[in-house]
Amino acid sequence: MQNRRLRAVALIAGVAASALVLGGCSSADSGSSSDADSDTLILSTFPFGVEQLQEAVIDPFTKETGIKVEVDTGSNADRISKLQLADGRDPGVDVMLISDFYAALGQKDDLFQKVDASKVPALGEIADFAKEDAYDGPAYSYQLNGTLYRTDELDQKQASDWGLYGDKKFKGKLALPDIAVTAGQLTISGVGETYGDGPYDVDTAFKVMGGWAPNILQFYSSSTEVTNLITQGEIVAADSLNGFATDLVASGEPIAWTAPSEGAYMATNRVMIPKGAAHTEAAYKFIQYLLGVEAQTASAKVVGDLPVNPGATVPDDIRAVVGDIADDPIKAGYQTLDPAELVPTRNEWVDRFAREVSSK
Repeated sequence: MQNRRLRAVALIAGVAASALVLGGCSSADSGSSSDADSDTLILSTFPFGVEQLQEAVIDPFTKETGIKVEVDTGSNADRISKLQLADGRDPGVDVMLISDFYAALGQKDDLFQKVDASKVPALGEIADFAKEDAYDGPAYSYQLNGTLYRTDELDQKQASDWGLYGDKKFKGKLALPDIAVTAGQLTISGVGETYGDGPYDVDTAFKVMGGWAPNILQFYSSSTEVTNLITQGEIVAADSLNGFATDLVASGEPIAWTAPSEGAYMATNRVMIPKGAAHTEAAYKFIQYLLGVEAQTASAKVVGDLPVNPGATVPDDIRAVVGDIADDPIKAGYQTLDPAELVPTRNEWVDRFAREVSSK
């Protein structure tokens, strides 16, 4: 269970930075077509779940291609700052795995180069939502927003209704995500669509959620917080990403996860090539491998990622949580958010959330 909890933490955006180097070569040469280009790769990724990523993707990639991989980790924010400091020169990173919001932040500052589809045939295999034009790089995994709930307290219909969070019967027994974590914006957008004019109607969303605030025991900022609250019985339900439920459901706890009956949104993790990257040939080979059926299946099994390649096999423990949504989240009613609507307003919405919702 510990390994799976580590991977669940990786779903939270903005976690503290750390560094870990696994295998591989020293940092990059200048230029993008050196002699070492075909056998060197510097990969930047999240600070948790690195051992699982190594097992599922990195080691098999090296075995298949002969390309040695050096792994550098850190929070989304710190890794974007590193690219900003490089100012278009070689940032010492060839490929970056990063959440969609921070990918969009980086694009605003022109930190990434557009992935050339002609160099990644696997783009023809993956789901349409994973190759949206809004991003310079494709999605390689995604997370669904919904409600984690105790089955000894609630049924699925109750848990799928946003109105649960306003039900005074459960006052002090509910949790919601802070806006700073991935599920936070997905929740706000779900409430905005359900009660207002759409996913960016934060005026309505904040008013509704501010009304719910007296019922909320905690606006959580990590997966550990919310899973501890629900396993200890301090809460009966919490809005959360699907990945938080996998270990809990598999362990036999009286806990389940459900999609909302309306206002269902998902987040993606993107694979991006920074501007100035020294080893772009190797970067393209890595992206091709990452999106293929073999890596997508292994990543789902070992890391717990929902695959964007429909040909990948979804393991039973994940399917036990999300069911057939994993086959086609768009068909199941899930939507992605437009980064152009989120990035310019981020600071304002964070401030408003603190004043109008979480401090109530």
